[in-house]
Amino acid sequence: MKRRHFIQTSTAATAFLTLGGLSLQSFSKKTTKHITILHTNDVHSHIEPFPSNHYKTPNKGGIARRATLVEKIRKENPNTLLLDAGDIFQGTPYFNFYGGEIEFKLMSLLKYDAATIGNHDFDNSVEGLYKQLPHAKFDFLSANYDFKNTILNGHVKPYKVFIKDTIKIGVFGLGIELQGLVDPKMYKETKYLDPIEIAQDMSRILKEEEKCDLIICLSHLGYTYDNKDTVSDLILASKTKNIDLIIGGHTHTFLDKPTVVKNRIGANVLVNQVGCYGINVGRIDFYFDDAKNVTNKGVSITV
Repeated sequence: MKRRHFIQTSTAATAFLTLGGLSLQSFSKKTTKHITILHTNDVHSHIEPFPSNHYKTPNKGGIARRATLVEKIRKENPNTLLLDAGDIFQGTPYFNFYGGEIEFKLMSLLKYDAATIGNHDFDNSVEGLYKQLPHAKFDFLSANYDFKNTILNGHVKPYKVFIKDTIKIGVFGLGIELQGLVDPKMYKETKYLDPIEIAQDMSRILKEEEKCDLIICLSHLGYTYDNKDTVSDLILASKTKNIDLIIGGHTHTFLDKPTVVKNRIGANVLVNQVGCYGINVGRIDFYFDDAKNVTNKGVSITV
């Protein structure tokens, strides 16, 4: 199976970014713990690879190739999380016929750890999403959708904490404003809460109360917009603190490597998104020294 790194491996191996102004010199002298984050977004029910005669992405993607890649990386580093940033549904006849059952079953076989909810995941309504939840052996995370008055109440968590090699990793989810984007009869009484306010609250809880060493936001807000008043991942990163990585979706943005944004206190935040349709898998590697200072590197891999 051929996989093309969007940036050369030799470059990726040295393209470390520091979080919080930590120096690599002191980091390299200490033992390290290695956490790998793999992620997808906007797969849109693309189960099979694109055909060999496709005008743009021939033979790319497909869940079988993704499974092979994920298995290989997990063997290299068992301390790996696999996450998805939403819009799992809608885009091929698999969804039209099975309503999301196949997507959730296959993601479960790949052992996804968590996903957030995209706008297209409401395309069969909240009832349709609820119906398929038993097929998902992973958690759905969304902190700024209030499902209190819907059938999804109690079935979606705001955040989850994972522990890998004693490193505590807090993951929370954010969704895009549904009004004007999704038919109201599909999301019913779901309430949209301000994502920046919610992100600040979630990251505070994960940092101060849960004592997380790494905080990740699964976002379906979109990478950036011409209208700078529209909340995007880049704006979210700049107006919050405590978030280390934002894994994005919605805008189908292909990034060769994560964008580095200064948060509101001047620390680095990584923002990444890997396009759409399962063509790419994002990979971010975090390295912690004995004092849990962290450095990282990231690439996008074509499958």
